[in-house]
Amino acid sequence: MPHGSLPLPAKLCLLAWDTPGGEAMAAAHVVRAGALTELVLRGLLTDDDGIATPVDMDSLAADAVLDGLLELVRESRPHRWRNWVTLHARVTFEAAREQLTAEGCLRAEKKRVLGVFPSVEHVLHDTARVEALREEARRILRERLPEVSGRQAAFAALAAAANPPALFPDGDRAHHDARVEELITLSGVRGVLSELCAALSTPGRALT
Repeated sequence: MPHGSLPLPAKLCLLAWDTPGGEAMAAAHVVRAGALTELVLRGLLTDDDGIATPVDMDSLAADAVLDGLLELVRESRPHRWRNWVTLHARVTFEAAREQLTAEGCLRAEKKRVLGVFPSVEHVLHDTARVEALREEARRILRERLPEVSGRQAAFAALAAAANPPALFPDGDRAHHDARVEELITLSGVRGVLSELCAALSTPGRALT
């Protein structure tokens, strides 16, 4: 599957993955933010005075990662967008990881912890796709391209908010703040995306 056709949580999960290998568990929050944004862009979640709210109780996204989160939102008490960035974020991250493994972007390798306990480590397999995503995000952040779609704008804004070192090798994330605000507006879901990006930019987020 071409990287452009991947849903937002999968793209953000790949972008945040450590190269050349290793699980980036801190990526759970940006993956969750991507899933929330994707559901809003698809018209399955809406904003109700700051609360993430399902549009109805029956529609599905036909995507395991998104449908798992949609079910969780439907079955839980109402929460604000910022709360959903961290609440059970590991569940969405692990679903995205399995999706990427099935796509061949990650490879599951069996190992033993302390030489005794069986375990599975997921390592990056498709490095070319990750680099293509990284370059896409950098290009959108650098250039005022007229053809940037709402989904591309949301992807770059969330990637920048998560501040992965590989995206900003000079560490100058603040240099891109004005452009991120432009992209949030271009996304077409400004209110929701502003909340999600702010949540990702908050230091000391707990992984749940």
